[in-house]
Amino acid sequence: MVGDGRQQWRVQVPEDSRFESDLEELDVEPPAALDDDWSIDAPDPANLADLARLTHLLRAHERHGRGWAGASVDDVLVEVSAQGLLTRENVVVRDERGEIRAWGSVHDRAGGRMLFVHVVERDLPDRVARACSDVLIDWAVEQAKVLGGARGLDVQQIDTGAFEGDERQATWLGAGGFEQVRTWWQMNRPVEPAEADLVDSPDLWEARGVRFRKVRRAGTGLPDEDDLRDVHDILEEAFLDHFNSWEETFDEFVFRLREDPGHRWDQWWLAEIVDVPEGEKPIPAGALVGTLSEGGEGSPDGSYVSYIGVVKAARGRGVAKGLLRTIIADAASRGRDRVGLEVDADSSTGADNLYSSMGWKTKYVTQSWHRDVVVGD
Repeated sequence: MVGDGRQQWRVQVPEDSRFESDLEELDVEPPAALDDDWSIDAPDPANLADLARLTHLLRAHERHGRGWAGASVDDVLVEVSAQGLLTRENVVVRDERGEIRAWGSVHDRAGGRMLFVHVVERDLPDRVARACSDVLIDWAVEQAKVLGGARGLDVQQIDTGAFEGDERQATWLGAGGFEQVRTWWQMNRPVEPAEADLVDSPDLWEARGVRFRKVRRAGTGLPDEDDLRDVHDILEEAFLDHFNSWEETFDEFVFRLREDPGHRWDQWWLAEIVDVPEGEKPIPAGALVGTLSEGGEGSPDGSYVSYIGVVKAARGRGVAKGLLRTIIADAASRGRDRVGLEVDADSSTGADNLYSSMGWKTKYVTQSWHRDVVVGD
């Protein structure tokens, strides 16, 4: 239940996962390349050793792929906790001592789209590492069939990724039937303290007939349902013609974003056209969902643009630029030193030109790899 003092509303939490948690029901076996004492099972979120090991593997994967690690145990808990398992399932490969050497996670992201996390220890011999990868991919394919069947689909997409330059990951994915379909620039912009004055106030300001404001909240600190629905509707419309856009219900949207360890309600903004005829309501035009990006190891925190979208009818009015100026000013006012975001390197929208003109630079590059699984096979 979520409320804001003026109204009460409920996000429909999934009652159960659409995935199969019983490995015996899936056609997945450890390959011959693994010793007989190796095993596959699910990680135990109550086991601190399992959590620590998964965090270590994920951080090592990031460090190898882009030069530094950013994941924490909170990111792992999103995947393996009781709440996470309402829309996810996990598998691990353990050696003869029971230590986790590889980890796979699937996420029921939206109708037709299943995300797949694929992490294999870097220090394993090539033959063993490849065998672990094969287990993860075979398991993900079986889960895609289960998920697609539960959703009544003929084909279920598996969406996974790799850091650009990670040839090991690319080789495994290609051999596993995946195709590289997109490239993404992970961009970063430094923030100076003086930029807190970039707009009148990150909470509320106006320019050229457009009002920029945070989603409404009352004494409880929780958001207004109408504002959240406006954010959802704007983003659904704005991304309708974007690459790999899948319809996501309001409940799925809010449930998923609240799982993010960096989620904060006070970093959601709406842009509204206010130069409308007298007596008419402002027109929702754009939305930005920001999150906290923790610095770690004594470094300052940053902000991250998880989503930014502008409806077609409002494009060309400076809405996107105004929203970006807002999150920059907000970050500066909080003492943060950067704002990050992701942009489709292959998009024809020209968004990368806007970001570059405002000071964003590419920090590293990632890739999307997809495989379509025929559910009936």
